[in-house]
Amino acid sequence: MTPFEEILAVRAAEAGLALTAVQTEQFAVYNRLLVAWNERMNLTALTAPEDVAVKHIIDSLTAYDEKLFAPARTLIDVGTGAGLPGIPLAVYAPQIEVTLMDALGKRVKFLTEAAAAMELRNVRCIHARAEEAARRPEHRARYDIAVSRAVARLPVLLEYTLPFVRTGGTLLALKGRAYAAEQAEGKRAAEILGGGAISARPVRLPGLDDVRAILAVTKECPTPKGYPRRAGLPERAPLK
Repeated sequence: MTPFEEILAVRAAEAGLALTAVQTEQFAVYNRLLVAWNERMNLTALTAPEDVAVKHIIDSLTAYDEKLFAPARTLIDVGTGAGLPGIPLAVYAPQIEVTLMDALGKRVKFLTEAAAAMELRNVRCIHARAEEAARRPEHRARYDIAVSRAVARLPVLLEYTLPFVRTGGTLLALKGRAYAAEQAEGKRAAEILGGGAISARPVRLPGLDDVRAILAVTKECPTPKGYPRRAGLPERAPLK
């Protein structure tokens, strides 16, 4: 095992995650590519082995809920950036078709290379803005699960993500210590966009003394046709 793989194995066990040898190797490939590409472009400020293992991979996997993921067939990671949380979830739940969407072409090139090198046959990478893609028939209301991490505060994030989710599907937002405030802020936006109540599941990362949570919203009815509003419109203030 490489030092990175040893760190990941230990920390994953502490987090209650059972990683296979193949999954650990896939994450090692991801780590190598992330560090290499980060020398050419800004993918992340965190590239130390402990940080990649805990703050990127294990943090992403805190979104996994077997009851939700077991019956799911499609997932979209909106504003995926370096592929987080989408790539770790694609590794951990290989039965789900995962779409990684990002607005920056250079990041999509990284994601495409990483998915190929990791042999993730259940991943596709799309270069698009959420406001535009969510209006396309091939994406609107097509996904069982939408996930997002470090993209925007919840009222804005709901507008970016809920249009992708089918009725009965779920949005999972990975949030930091201010999650309770965001949960309250997002209530009205969720109602407008077809979502139900916002639930919070607090999580802790091994070796870190901070508080994080997964905010979940179930799609109860279709999102009105006017949403998401197009970027740049004067009236495009956060929904409240």
